[in-house]
Amino acid sequence: MSNKPPPPRPAPRLYLATPVVDDPASLVAELPGLLAAADVAAVLVRLKETDQRTMISRIKALAPVVQNAGAALLVDDHPELVARGGADGAHLPGIAALKEAMPSLKPDRIAGVGGLTTRHHSMEAGETGADYLLFGEPDANGQRPSPQAIAERLDWWAELFEPPCVGFAMSFEEAHDFAASGADFVLVGDLVWADPRGPKAALIEADATIKKAFTAAAVGQG
Repeated sequence: MSNKPPPPRPAPRLYLATPVVDDPASLVAELPGLLAAADVAAVLVRLKETDQRTMISRIKALAPVVQNAGAALLVDDHPELVARGGADGAHLPGIAALKEAMPSLKPDRIAGVGGLTTRHHSMEAGETGADYLLFGEPDANGQRPSPQAIAERLDWWAELFEPPCVGFAMSFEEAHDFAASGADFVLVGDLVWADPRGPKAALIEADATIKKAFTAAAVGQG
């Protein structure tokens, strides 16, 4: 029996983080066009902190718009609002939050995790059952590892472990490098929303950038 080569890795996809959502009306209007313009796998909704009922109503306003476009809607933290808002899952800010949220999210919903500062925490998150691991997001003080360190962590994870990894890109150059390093998804947020050309043009460029990087890396390995 010959050893089969592993199946080729699928091309990386975008993971779009929203600005902090207070009134969702403008986002509800804008998202269909954005999600139709690029290959976005999921949208991470960052909610402005307020009472639970208001936050749930904001998730309910956004969820069908995202889901009808074929993407998953995840809530930043707040796993307790996921089911009630009709979201697909939650993004948890660290290993402790992940462990606490698992019983309420599994098996039906997505549990992603970030805030993993060490390789040990990353492996622990994988063993706990995280659906993806995010590397490179800024901490509470706005600090983050160097882009090179983030790319190295993505490369390490993609090489050895099964759960998908996500690279948090703050520039198109980072999006390119993280896709080339093995990221399954590239998270873009302010990079898109702050672009002077508008978010649609930025999202299209980000999508093209990660696909191009992936293709070049695949050719290089062939």
